Amino acid sequence: MNKRIIILDSCLKELKKLPLNLQKDFQVIAVELNKGIKLSLPLSRPMPSIGKGVHELRLNDGSGQYRIIYYLQAKANDIYFLHAFKKKTQTTSKKNLDLAKRRLKGIQ
Repeated sequence: MNKRIIILDSCLKELKKLPLNLQKDFQVIAVELNKGIKLSLPLSRPMPSIGKGVHELRLNDGSGQYRIIYYLQAKANDIYFLHAFKKKTQTTSKKNLDLAKRRLKGIQ
């Protein structure tokens, strides 16, 4: 069953800043999620610190590590892409976590 994919405008702007090869990877992954394929490590992991149903895509290339935070809304069968960023430290920064939380609250 296909899900509805919703990319927040602010996230779309962030996605456009990703390297082109990672933008293409993202498109393939979005299609897989749309088909209902469940992703797991090392590609995706749950982010319960942000909220229930929230996950991060973990993309890498020669220029660095990138993360795309998404929310699987089970009731409506929707996938919301909330935030995309280049990871600069070992742990995800509080700034990025808080931004994803705010965007999640804006859609709930």
